[in-house]
Amino acid sequence: MRRLVASLVALTFSLAVGSPLLAIDKELYPGEKELWEKAKAEKVLNSYDTGPTWANWQGLFDAYKARYGIDIVWNDLGSAATVTRLEKEKDNVQADTAYYFMPFGEMAKQKGLTEGFKPINFDKIPDVLKDPEGHWFSIHKGTVVFVVNKKLVKDVPRSWKDLLDPRYKDTIVYLDPRTTGIGYAIVMATAYANGGSIDNLEPGIDYLAKLHKMGNVRMVEKTTEYDKFVKGEIPIWLTYDWNGYRAKYIGGLGDDVEIVIPSDGSITAPYAISLVKGAPHPNAARLWLNFIMSEEGQKIFAKGFVRPILPDVELPDEVKDKFLPREAYAVARDVDWVKAQQVQKQAAEMWGAKVLGQ
Repeated sequence: MRRLVASLVALTFSLAVGSPLLAIDKELYPGEKELWEKAKAEKVLNSYDTGPTWANWQGLFDAYKARYGIDIVWNDLGSAATVTRLEKEKDNVQADTAYYFMPFGEMAKQKGLTEGFKPINFDKIPDVLKDPEGHWFSIHKGTVVFVVNKKLVKDVPRSWKDLLDPRYKDTIVYLDPRTTGIGYAIVMATAYANGGSIDNLEPGIDYLAKLHKMGNVRMVEKTTEYDKFVKGEIPIWLTYDWNGYRAKYIGGLGDDVEIVIPSDGSITAPYAISLVKGAPHPNAARLWLNFIMSEEGQKIFAKGFVRPILPDVELPDEVKDKFLPREAYAVARDVDWVKAQQVQKQAAEMWGAKVLGQ
């Protein structure tokens, strides 16, 4: 969804915690009430690239509106497209905050599009997952997996190598690496699984080109495919684990969904958010960023099966036993995402040329 959409969030639809207060009896952190008083006058928050079916943003929207009475306007652009939009609007800033795959946060900083802001709990974020001045900071993470609709796929693939089997013809869907963070993460995951690295992404791109050439890829999408998967339109979805958990436990697909961390390797990817330089509603933006980084906000991510960035957040009882066992994630590696940002443009061009012939 590329146009800006006013999200008048229904308080009854929620994965969030809390109830409508609109008068803060107990502060989540010192100074919350004072900041809220300033934010109320701004009335609205413009949040870029936070589509509500992605990473449980709907739950965060509901909880923020319920607690503070401030409406959220959102769009769903993709990480690269978000940076491009911020650049185009640099002289007429519309966004208050921008969310993206972590490397794009560094890109936005380098282009002068962000403002340093350290939210609450900033010191608890690992140093490699934040800009030291707060121009961007990671808020949650995900792992690249296969999400398989077992009604449409008889034999569930267990590895990247398995996906090369002709039986998976016209089954695979993923997002465009040129415009989205998950697309680039898939390039990175396939590179490592095929003997490559950040310094050598070609094995991953060659692998994806082979998948396309043999007809196993049904489609490369531009924006989130969650609704299509839940409707039964996608047999094998290459995406983050949280999308699989949501489809299985929230989307109603239950045992028809299997989430597979490929045995030949995957990667764990952090997502970050920034205060936009010149934000038209700066107090509402700071209130929003603090709420996201509060224990309450982090637990709302977890309720949507998104793994919080804060290491000491206890997973809610209703979800903690539904995640794959910790040992299943042992094959997923952490990578240097700031370094990865430096080769993202090259990777996008190579993918376009080798996979699409563009």
